[in-house]
Amino acid sequence: MERIARIRQIDNKHNFTLVCRDLSEIATYARVDNSSYRLLKVYTPAAYTFILKATSEVPRLLQHPKRKTIGIRVPEHPVVAALLAELDAPLLSSSLLMPGEAEPLFDIDEISRRLQHQVDLIIDSGFCGLETTTVIDLEEGVPKVIRAGKGDPAPFLA
Repeated sequence: MERIARIRQIDNKHNFTLVCRDLSEIATYARVDNSSYRLLKVYTPAAYTFILKATSEVPRLLQHPKRKTIGIRVPEHPVVAALLAELDAPLLSSSLLMPGEAEPLFDIDEISRRLQHQVDLIIDSGFCGLETTTVIDLEEGVPKVIRAGKGDPAPFLA
């Protein structure tokens, strides 16, 4: 977490994301009420990040310091799914949006050039697109679109 924060130059108020294998793993790390569960069941795996209250399984350092929340994501990408299955644990994630830049890094050569000495491993799994995930806050039980992205925000708009 500290390394991601240092690379991206973000503060401790940033919501980090745990990338989980499936819906059952989400409940280990986030408090999920019945209505949120129904939404998660329909919209995972997909290009959404959901903000939920963290459980005690999430270290305090990973939680938003005031709200005690965590971002949760279940990806569709086969390489990420295989990595999660092999690790048998969630991964900490954040968009690769560098300080002062409007779009995240996506070119593997540029990523390697800029970050090769700051990270342990870079996996080239092919082009994944430029859009970030759509972020939906479920903390209060009523979906609130925080950021529109690749996932269609329309189902969550009141």
